[in-house]
Amino acid sequence: MAGSERARHWRYGELPGVDLLRARYVEKRFVRHTHENFVIAAITDGVEVFHHGGADQYAGPGALALVNPETPHTGRAGGPEGWRYGAVYPSPQLVAEIAAETTAIRGTPGFSNPVLDDPYAAGLVHEVLRAADEGNALAADTLLRVVVTRLLRLNGGPLPQRAVRTAGARTAARARAVLEERMADPPTLERLAGALGASPFALLRAFREVYGMPPHTWLTDARVRHARRLLDAGVAPAEAAVAVGFTDQPHLNRHFSRIVGVPPGAYQRERKNVQDL
Repeated sequence: MAGSERARHWRYGELPGVDLLRARYVEKRFVRHTHENFVIAAITDGVEVFHHGGADQYAGPGALALVNPETPHTGRAGGPEGWRYGAVYPSPQLVAEIAAETTAIRGTPGFSNPVLDDPYAAGLVHEVLRAADEGNALAADTLLRVVVTRLLRLNGGPLPQRAVRTAGARTAARARAVLEERMADPPTLERLAGALGASPFALLRAFREVYGMPPHTWLTDARVRHARRLLDAGVAPAEAAVAVGFTDQPHLNRHFSRIVGVPPGAYQRERKNVQDL
């Protein structure tokens, strides 16, 4: 059944900073990861199950899976037939701009619930993708703003501020900074904790509380995120793999596909097509 899976992850030059995706997955399982942008995924067929906020969430046909930036989540099929969907990933800056102009939300805007049953909004997402495919810039931009406005009005509110107050949270933030700096050559948990004056398990608990995943999972996510930037800049997948700390390109391929949903080569080809327009 995996052979029937297909996905296209691309950008349209007239929607800067917005990722676009069409996919049908059967056996695909997205590991715990985050996105820098918002996720607005409109389910067409089947059911997507994604772990979010401590529980499994279910989104079926006509529903939208909605994930705020930097929010850990997974993804898998809810049945043997898999699931098919289209998604747009607008940047926090664009969503904030739309919210300021069209809603009364004060503070950083975001989605309140991870699943919304709204066939009309789901249809708008697919219209955005269709307009991008057809090169209709006016329609793509208009429809994207309309659907984001609708979702914020129906299911939006200010995101809670993440204040780093406790000693554990401050230690977790320092650990993250070390891992970002030493992405290609990270220390062991014991050495990382020792350098920060904490025990390994105290650091592990604090990191999970603040970032929703253990340090090694967060590091893989961060490596893939950085690899995406390198691929966008034209760096070859094999070079990007080594630069971010993966052993080789197959190592990158495995993790990239489990987080982004497509292999790095296919991802880069679609991005290059946008740059060449």
